[in-house]
Amino acid sequence: MTYIILAGGPIENIPPLNEVEKVYDEVVWVGVDRGLLYLIENDIVPVRAFGDFDSITNEEMDLVHRQSVHLACFPKEKDASDLELALDWVINQKPEKIVILGGTGGRLDHMLINVQFLQRGLSHQMDIVMEDSWNRLLVKNPGDFSIEKTAFSYVSFLPVTLTVSNLTLTGFRYPLINTTLKQGSSLSISNELIGETGSYSFSDGILLVIESKDKPIK
Repeated sequence: MTYIILAGGPIENIPPLNEVEKVYDEVVWVGVDRGLLYLIENDIVPVRAFGDFDSITNEEMDLVHRQSVHLACFPKEKDASDLELALDWVINQKPEKIVILGGTGGRLDHMLINVQFLQRGLSHQMDIVMEDSWNRLLVKNPGDFSIEKTAFSYVSFLPVTLTVSNLTLTGFRYPLINTTLKQGSSLSISNELIGETGSYSFSDGILLVIESKDKPIK
């Protein structure tokens, strides 16, 4: 089962929700702040919603109440963000995977902490993925992994720890063999798969994997 959390990031960054549902089996939706309203507007009733809901007007909240959504309301002044509160609850449900939408765009401080939230899945042996219309991000502990070619054209690898040891990339335009990847190096940015599948492995550290594509020029 996959839990998808829709946060309150800019709508233009969020892929079509019906397309997201096609990718994952047995989807359970969770709303965060204004993301709750976007779900309701797309005829999706989440199992639960979290936030102070200060970005939702009284009229919009009336629409929410008509859907009988289970609201977990918190004060505006608190020690955790709305998304963090939602993520803690979802992790306790022990899903196979967690996907975060609406976590990118807007304020940079919000986006950076949201990326750090991805590490919470490591100790629970589950992937937490953050996705928008142009990017998909997840973090990995050491191991061997396969990756498939998708609509995301590029694959980048960034160390979360100071170094990542023995990074090996196979099936990529720019392969690597037992390479030490250091923070602050662009060595592994904008790689590409040359076939339908590839693989990557490393022996030490924490690795951020980013699949991305270019935004269309308007």
